[in-house]
Amino acid sequence: MSPSLTDKQIQHLYWRIGFGISSSDLKSVRNLSKDQIINQLFLQSQQYKPLQIDVAALTKNPKNLSKEERKELRQLRNQKMNELNILWFNRLADTQQVIREKMTLFFQDHFAVRLRTPRACMHLNNSIRRHALGNFGDMLMEASKSPAMLLFLNNRQNRKERPNENFAREVMELFTLGRDNGYTEMDIKEAARAFTGWNFTKTGDFIFRKNHHDYGEKTFLGRTGNFMGEDIIKILLEEKQTARYLTEKLYAYLVNEKGNQTHIEELTTLFYNADYNIETLLRAIIGSEWFYDPKNIGVKIKSPIELMAGLSRDFKIKYEDPKVLLYLQRKLNQILFFPPNVAGWPGGKAWIDNSTLMLRLKLASVTLNSGVIEWNEKGDMPENMLMKQQMMYRTIKSRLQKKVKATPNWETFLTTLEQKSKSELINFMIQPALSKSAQHVVAKLNAENTKHFVIELLSLPEYQLC
Repeated sequence: MSPSLTDKQIQHLYWRIGFGISSSDLKSVRNLSKDQIINQLFLQSQQYKPLQIDVAALTKNPKNLSKEERKELRQLRNQKMNELNILWFNRLADTQQVIREKMTLFFQDHFAVRLRTPRACMHLNNSIRRHALGNFGDMLMEASKSPAMLLFLNNRQNRKERPNENFAREVMELFTLGRDNGYTEMDIKEAARAFTGWNFTKTGDFIFRKNHHDYGEKTFLGRTGNFMGEDIIKILLEEKQTARYLTEKLYAYLVNEKGNQTHIEELTTLFYNADYNIETLLRAIIGSEWFYDPKNIGVKIKSPIELMAGLSRDFKIKYEDPKVLLYLQRKLNQILFFPPNVAGWPGGKAWIDNSTLMLRLKLASVTLNSGVIEWNEKGDMPENMLMKQQMMYRTIKSRLQKKVKATPNWETFLTTLEQKSKSELINFMIQPALSKSAQHVVAKLNAENTKHFVIELLSLPEYQLC
């Protein structure tokens, strides 16, 4: 039997492949072995459940509409994008298929598109979800042929008379080999010729337009032939660098931004030899001993979506107006389906700046307590800086209290909470060790009021890490 995990290691596992773990769930898996916990997580994530919203009203041809009708169609399109966003966020916040959804979140960023086209965005998201624990090659091919990708990277304009290189460039730079890893500008030009004719119909189905395709001989990555787009993707998958690039990204996402080259090379070989089976790679990562090394615990800055979904899962938060989720995503700089560019979100320390940090630290108290926790600890902060910070706090507090009308399920949270003492609550709610300043703050708190104490813990900078 594989070794058992400590509570802290179990929490680490659930944060990295999901969005945290409740006290009751922790109790139910505590006596299982590591392998049993991992097997259970994958078993729960087996089923594929697509996101579905009604987009039938968006199929009208704008050319046949009046100016006012086109305006109404744009407004409806925006409403449907908001609906799709909220639907996916709620899925992340309450799903039992945590690994599938976490990997969907990862690969949605990997295949980043920035569109306000609900049907195309939903199609790509569901394609990614279907293959999220399966074969990366299948996901790559399907994502490459999706209306969202063909639209966003201009491949509809890629024709033999005037090839458009956008998609060919990004499929190498961002989806497979990584920037400047073994390909040339000529390879991009030749690949673009191979992708000519890739398009989609009015109903969103992929179509190969023969009249737009360049049937001439092409030389790509040292190989010559009458290549089609599918051939280019197959050649890219034959390059071990593609497996390495994906492995490096997943290692940074699940383990540590500081990559261990020995581990990465071992995983790369495993992933490549497994024909890009994603579940095989994930099992190797979370089944390893080094995944649970203390140096990998509590060192990753939660993305805004991870932060918000984690709070929602723990406390079953209901929002009076679901659109507040869009407001919070916008203020925290991560809007689902709307990355900054084709490279996706940079992540890591880029999540944090002066405005987002303030909101992050106040998010728990305003959603769980209908107000913002105020600290009066001056420390060594200069008086002018303290005044400036307090003014920012008041501004954020006023805006949040007007916008965020949330109802957490404290009764369920408190009745299922095993942890009662200060040290137990800290260990359960916070992944990294507390800094000296945080220890100073916590030392003054009374843990007898569990609700207030938990809110204070979730307002610490350490809660931003997992």
